Order: sequence, then structure tokens, then C-alpha cells
Amino acid sequence: MSKNIQIATIGGGCFWCTEAVFEEVKGVEKVVSGYSGGTVPGRPTYREICSGLTGHAEVVQVTFDADVISYQDILIIFMTTHNPTTLNQQGADRGTQYRSVIFYHNEEQKKTAKLVLNELAVYFEKPIVTEITKAQTFFEAEKEHQDFYKNNPDYGYCTFVIDPKLHKLRQLHSDKLK
Repeated sequence: MSKNIQIATIGGGCFWCTEAVFEEVKGVEKVVSGYSGGTVPGRPTYREICSGLTGHAEVVQVTFDADVISYQDILIIFMTTHNPTTLNQQGADRGTQYRSVIFYHNEEQKKTAKLVLNELAVYFEKPIVTEITKAQTFFEAEKEHQDFYKNNPDYGYCTFVIDPKLHKLRQLHSDKLK
């Protein structure tokens, strides 16, 4: 049986959080943490990204089977498991590298992203500031950033920041989980 494999590239602050969320979603084949959206030449490093000077955002690239989960559902899960109303910030993480962003890969994804943001806007007290931007080069993050939550569940950041996001995911989207 062939699959309808597609890619979503999204950033909702720290990529460890977003990666942990999508690793639990039915139809998701793979989640890779990385960087995109920067303006400096060459392959960025985590240290450079954290400086906020490269223009890159921490993102995940989600490979999914669109016959199991739609791009629209991917975006709804994304938008409801991070705060899309804070500019360049998620919790205590601050800087352009932590911005809320959807990198679309084609015009259909762009249209869907705009639709989802418009539909969800009424559920937030503040305006959504999530960028919708044409996909740019994706750079895979260093090995220690891949599967971070899975490999470090007792790490303080995981306990205090990621666990609540996973709880929210399980509460709001239980029908979409593996």
C-alpha cells in the first residue's frame, strides 16, 4: 500500500517541545529538529542560532502520511500546543529563534495555513503572530537535539515545559494520537 507522504515545517519555540508533540501523533512518520529561515550563509550551529543573529528559527520537519492525518490537522495540533500570540517568545525562551512560524512547501499549504490561523483566531485572547513563510533551506540540528524529550524525560526543561504541552495535546487531540 503506497502512502501519501508530505512534509510540514513548523516552529513553535523550542524544537524539543514541538518534536515531542508530533512524535505522538498518528500518521506522523518522522520528526526532525532543525533550523530554517535564516539569512546568513552556511550551515548554522545551535550556538549560532541561540545568539539570535542568524535569523533562523528552531523548527521541526514533520514527515506525515496525509491519508492518515491532514496538513490542516497537523497545523491545528501545532497551533493549540504552543502560544502563537507571543512575538519571538515561548515561555521563558526569547528571541527570533523561538518565533512561531509555518514554512509552507506549496501554495496549497500556504492557503491551508492562512485558513487555520483565521479559524483559530477567535479562540485566543490576543492576535496570532505566527508567520506564514515560503519554505527555505532546512538544516538538521545536531544529534543531541534529536529525540531530546524521549532521551531526557527527567531533564528539568522537559518536566516543566514539555510535559504540560504533552498533557494539552492528549487532552485536546486524543483521537489523533498513536
